[in-house]
Amino acid sequence: MPKMKTHSGMKKRVKVTSTGKLRREQANRRHKLEAKPSTRTRRLKGTVDVAPSDVKKVKKLLGI
Repeated sequence: MPKMKTHSGMKKRVKVTSTGKLRREQANRRHKLEAKPSTRTRRLKGTVDVAPSDVKKVKKLLGI
């Protein structure tokens, strides 16, 4: 049986922490930033945990 390949799109979007948690960047912070309030762009800074309902799907795509 061949090895399962990691989903290329998912490995670019999600990072696995040393404890095994899944972290992702927040949406709406890429372009058209002049139109968005500074408070909104500040709120979207940093990474957040992947939603609990999505963890199983994401892990399957990552081959974890």
